[in-house]
Amino acid sequence: MAERDYYEVLGVERGAAEEEIKKAYRRLARKYHPDVNKNPEAEEKFKEINEAYRVLSDPDLRRRYDQFGHAAFEGANGQPGGFDGFDFGDFGGGLDDFFDMFFGGATRSARRRGPQRGADLRYDLHLDFMEAVFGVEKELDITRLEACPRCGGDGAEPGSSMTTCPDCQGTGQIRTVQRTPFGQFVNARTCPRCRGEGRRAEQTCRECGGQGRVNRRRRLKVKIPAGVDEGQRVRLAGEGEGGLNGGPPGDLYIYITVKPHELFRRRGNDIYCEIPISFVQAALGDEILVPTLDGQARLRIPEGTQTGTSFRLRGEGVPHRFGRGDQHVKVKVVTPIKLTPRQRQLLEEFAEVDTNAEVKEEREKGFFEKVKNAFENRGRSAQ
Repeated sequence: MAERDYYEVLGVERGAAEEEIKKAYRRLARKYHPDVNKNPEAEEKFKEINEAYRVLSDPDLRRRYDQFGHAAFEGANGQPGGFDGFDFGDFGGGLDDFFDMFFGGATRSARRRGPQRGADLRYDLHLDFMEAVFGVEKELDITRLEACPRCGGDGAEPGSSMTTCPDCQGTGQIRTVQRTPFGQFVNARTCPRCRGEGRRAEQTCRECGGQGRVNRRRRLKVKIPAGVDEGQRVRLAGEGEGGLNGGPPGDLYIYITVKPHELFRRRGNDIYCEIPISFVQAALGDEILVPTLDGQARLRIPEGTQTGTSFRLRGEGVPHRFGRGDQHVKVKVVTPIKLTPRQRQLLEEFAEVDTNAEVKEEREKGFFEKVKNAFENRGRSAQ
């Protein structure tokens, strides 16, 4: 069966950036992880995704793959057809990677037998606007792999002894000899019976099936600090999946998303809002109450305020390590839609005594000047 193109496996273009490849891998890995996806084909799909990412995330391996395709990893030197031009420097890890390629990952198998750190986990947490601003304590329900409580993580039924694996004789590897025109090569692969451990239980643990880990649902309390924002993450050390062979657990990363507020907008540690005022308040000035994160605050509107004017309330923004940000209040002058007869009469009297002739002249002059310039520019562009 022909191998699929690695770029096709991850669903990215050949010129994709490193970050784009990483995002595609994470998305697919979450979708096809055997612990999440119980479809029988998911495990093979997951292996295919990991192999594609292993090659495309390594600049040297990706360069060879782009040049020779899958044949880059079939020949001894990453080139189809033998040893011509062989260079140990082509392998980023030196001789280790060289032997890994020839012996089917024997060195990796040996490393797998030691303690392995557990996988990191991701949790997407949705917060209300105010929860993100002032912080909150949340309870999270997560499912993770933990050391089996029955066997203690060794995969053996209590009372059952561990014996040397009869297939690999305790080496953790199945070795075969391959004859080539260039001599004999030993190919080593992880023993499927003991999974590279070199030993196996006479009777596997009935709770974990010999895996050494079981899925457990846990409820964790976490304190979200004040001032977190969209896209930030909170790390809980040691709350990821349990390790293998006595290895430490991974970490839990909480990714934050924040629901928008109906009145406030946030930019960094500053808060922004828009408040309507009447044209009378704008003209004569006033003192008004404006909403803040903590309740209300008084704001003085000076006479002659224009619509769109912004005022700053210091220390009314988002809490942070060194204090608090500010709140910016933009006023919007609202023109009344319906007038009572008395209001109309007063406005007409005001219009009769309005002495802002200079403003009117400047406004009209400015408007006609813009019209004139627009037509002149249009005429020049048409030539």
